[in-house]
Amino acid sequence: MDENYIPERLAQLRTQKGLSARDMSLSMGQADNYINNIENRKSMPSMQNFLSICEFLNVTPREFFDEDNSNPVLLNELISELKPLNGKALENLLSLLLDLQGKIKNG
Repeated sequence: MDENYIPERLAQLRTQKGLSARDMSLSMGQADNYINNIENRKSMPSMQNFLSICEFLNVTPREFFDEDNSNPVLLNELISELKPLNGKALENLLSLLLDLQGKIKNG
């Protein structure tokens, strides 16, 4: 992970949420160029502001830094919808997912 990670990840997650940098800045109670300055590597957020950014984006700090999770908000929404399902429904969905990915489930 390099110094470009935070600005790039912030831009990725903000874009997935469908917000402009200006709108996000203002919605967070910051100056209109706050997020733009972070994404353009002109400044870095304080720890408190970083946590506020994560909260605003609806991701945990761990999810923010999880390079293998390209869309944590959507993944969290999917998991929420899966939680109330019974075992058979989950097995069926897993089979469907593996089939969509071209994988074969053993067992």
